[in-house]
Amino acid sequence: MSELLPGVTGVLVLADGTVLQGVGCGATGSAVGEVCFNTAMTGYQEILTDPSYMAQVVAFTFPHVGNVGVNTEDVEQVAGDSATAARGAIFRDAPTPPANWRSEADLGAWMARRGVVGLSGVDTRALTRRIREQGMPHAVIAHDPEGRFDLDALRRQAAAWPGLVGLDLARDATCRQAFTWEEGLYGWPEGYSRPVQDRYHVVVMDFGVKRNILRALASCGARVTVVPASTSAEEILAHRPDGVMLSNGPGDPAATGVYAVPEIRKLVASGTPVFGICLGHQMLALALGARTETMEQGHHGANHPVKDLTTGKVEIVSMNHGFTVSRESLPEGVEETHVSLFDGTNAGIALAGRPVFSVQHHPEASPGPTDSLYLFERFAGLMDAARA
Repeated sequence: MSELLPGVTGVLVLADGTVLQGVGCGATGSAVGEVCFNTAMTGYQEILTDPSYMAQVVAFTFPHVGNVGVNTEDVEQVAGDSATAARGAIFRDAPTPPANWRSEADLGAWMARRGVVGLSGVDTRALTRRIREQGMPHAVIAHDPEGRFDLDALRRQAAAWPGLVGLDLARDATCRQAFTWEEGLYGWPEGYSRPVQDRYHVVVMDFGVKRNILRALASCGARVTVVPASTSAEEILAHRPDGVMLSNGPGDPAATGVYAVPEIRKLVASGTPVFGICLGHQMLALALGARTETMEQGHHGANHPVKDLTTGKVEIVSMNHGFTVSRESLPEGVEETHVSLFDGTNAGIALAGRPVFSVQHHPEASPGPTDSLYLFERFAGLMDAARA
């Protein structure tokens, strides 16, 4: 095991015994999880509050984090803390003091309140290269202002952690009871809008939904009802929805799919328009007969090029996933609509002749570019057509 350097107050201990040393920030204590890297240059608060990062430690490749502070408006979780979002964060430099008119607190203090363990002073470029070459490691991130760490115990903890394969994390990330949502997308200078339209009723199956997905639906004129992940198709259809959204979320889609996939099949069979995002995309694929697979390094960032095969348009999108839909497993009648231009993996499907589609990326653009917001309008068009 490595000897600690003077002044070290934070460590990242990998399951193979590798120790990265630095300066702790945020919450004290330790957290175990899977380490991934995120290449986004903005949106660190949205990233750290995205339920899709549950049981993960995020290494930010952008060196300057914290300069716009944090606020209560940009939290992506509907409820909860780091237990159902990112457990830790790794930075090249210590978070900088905030300098932004929307800031309500500095990042380090906010992380401490949320229970997010932070580590700065790490060579994030070397860590990112390691993940690219060897995959996402299991690790423990720890912060002690006194610099007292039992490195052997932390290594054993990291090695004993089972990982994300086979874990149904959506059960913890989902809401506990149904609720309605009315807030729309952010606009200058009004802030988050309150749409007055009520063109559709959309039921969202919440596997760990992000607020900006709900806002995007509301801005398309939808009255939104959010229901827990375990809600049956019969209960959903009793709301008489114009469409059903399968949300993003954490964990292994095959594990969550044990109870969700049979209900998704019933929703598809009902003829109701269905739109899936991220984990929702993966479980829709499972429901239609495809397979999902684990990825070595996953896709995490806001600069991923994706091609819409239906239009030929290339979009820059936000992604966050460690599982993928196997292109080779797509059955007859399921068309590939989007593909990643980074590695050729699947990024979208549609059921031929039916109002059913999904994408792997995050069209709600939080964080990330707004290139894919049109997908919500595409969903609205399917709901209009289903009414005709």
